Amino acid sequence: MDDRPLPDPARCLSVVIPCFNEVATIQEVIDRVLASPCTREVIVVDDRSTDGTRELLEKLDEPNVRVILQPVNRGKGAALRRGFAEAQAPFVIIQDADLEYDPAEYPDLLAPLLADKADVVYGSRFLSGRPHRVLYFWHSVGNRLLTTVSNMFTNLNLTDMETCYKVFRREVLESFTLEEDRFGIEPELTAKVAAGGWRVYEIGISYSGRTYEEGKKIGWRDGVRALYCIVRYSPLLQRARASRSRRRRG
Repeated sequence: MDDRPLPDPARCLSVVIPCFNEVATIQEVIDRVLASPCTREVIVVDDRSTDGTRELLEKLDEPNVRVILQPVNRGKGAALRRGFAEAQAPFVIIQDADLEYDPAEYPDLLAPLLADKADVVYGSRFLSGRPHRVLYFWHSVGNRLLTTVSNMFTNLNLTDMETCYKVFRREVLESFTLEEDRFGIEPELTAKVAAGGWRVYEIGISYSGRTYEEGKKIGWRDGVRALYCIVRYSPLLQRARASRSRRRRG
C-alpha cells in the first residue's frame, strides 16, 4: 500500500457503456447509472446501431453523458477501447446497455478499490446469494468452462471471467494495449490484468439475464473465439515466447 490519498467515493466512477441496437433499454440504463452516487461521467459508445438507438442518443441532453458514435460496426471490444480512452475518473466500470446488471451495486464493487485492497474488481454472477433470473443451462456451463480454462492460463481463481461488471483503476487500463474487437475482449482483459500482477477481487452480484428473443447477442462462435483469446493472450504463453527469444539471442 502506498501513500496515495484515496478517492472520494462520491462521483469517482467513469461508466463506459458499449451499445448496439438497444433502443428499448438504453435510456433506462443511462438513468439508472446517473442515479448512482458513484457516477462522475457516463460514456456511451454506439457501435453503429440500426434500430433507432443512435437517433435516441443523438438527441440526449445530459451534462454528465458523452455519446460517441462509431462510424462502422466493429464490436464490443472496439467500443470499449474507445470509451476507456475517454475516461477521466479514478475508476472505470463496464456497463452493458441492457438491464441484466444493476448499477445500484456500484458501491459494493467499488469497496475493495476505495479501501486500497484491489486494483481490479470483478462482479461475479456465480458468487452471490442475490437474485438471479433462471435461464440457459448450457450458457452457465459454457461460462464456467471458459472461466476455468482462463484460470488455468492466468493462475487466477476467478468464478466469472465473462462477467460484464469489471471495475479498474484507470491506470490499470492505461498500462496495456487492447486488441480484440468483439467479445474476445473479456479474456484479453483478464489475461493482461493477470500479466500485470494487479490485485484482483471478486464481489457477488445479482443478474437479470435476457433471452435471445429479448436481444441477447453472444453465441457459440464467441465462445470459440474466447478460447482462442485465452491462449493467445495468456501470460504463460507470453513468458514462454520471451524465454525462447532470450535463448535465441544468447
